[in-house]
Amino acid sequence: MPRFKLTVAYDGTHFHGWQKQHPPDAVPLRTAQGVLEEAVRAVVRQPINVFGASRTDSGVHACGQVAAFDADIPVPIERLPAAITARLPDDIQVLQAEVVPDAFNVIGDVEAKGYRYSIAHGRKESCTRPLFDRHWTAWTAWPLDIELMRQAARDVVGRHDFAAFTRVNHARESTIREVHACEVTASHDARLHIDVSGEGFLWNMVRIIAGTLVEIGAGRRAVDSIPATLASGDRAQAGATFPPEGLCLEWIRYGEPGCGRQKQLARQRHGEA
Repeated sequence: MPRFKLTVAYDGTHFHGWQKQHPPDAVPLRTAQGVLEEAVRAVVRQPINVFGASRTDSGVHACGQVAAFDADIPVPIERLPAAITARLPDDIQVLQAEVVPDAFNVIGDVEAKGYRYSIAHGRKESCTRPLFDRHWTAWTAWPLDIELMRQAARDVVGRHDFAAFTRVNHARESTIREVHACEVTASHDARLHIDVSGEGFLWNMVRIIAGTLVEIGAGRRAVDSIPATLASGDRAQAGATFPPEGLCLEWIRYGEPGCGRQKQLARQRHGEA
């Protein structure tokens, strides 16, 4: 049975995150995975499961989420995105579909992911607080020093134990992750972007990195504090978890199909999994 890879975009405002959630004795929550899976099943007319590459939080958006499923499809591959999107609500779309090898692992074969935070800051003018794009732009009343944030962002880059930058009950065997880049750029007056990319991220990790950088930019935390925070492994030493508005999963890059198994073995050799 063929395996298909979908590139998916969604506005996360009215989703309870990506992953399907079925609370006991309650109706399932509205999630991007659940809605997408229903639409794919309607197209292929089979009881398939759709798996995603990244578990975005409630309110977090995606321009480049990746999902995969196995099925025999009744339409040509070039028509599959439109066929699925026609059965989706207006806050989620399938942008692209392709056939991938059977060895393709939508989670394990990920080489890198990229997130972008869009932030408005300051309150000298009432219009600095987002209105029409408020679901896509986070806001802080503090005016931010972007240069201080840039300096601090460099200390996030590299392979570190990010235990201080995730939820206390993260349920992961290892909190070691590699961040490839962390950049802060001004978009226009009182607006900025934080772009973070890496091999993978812990629960709330990007939101806590952003919250820490915002506190540094506001002068509430020392610009050279991140190395000590990383070394502490203590969640209480990092900044607040920034709100989901403004955070978007921009892209996911893959290695060769089946490469996930080799990466897992390498991590085990280094005591990281």
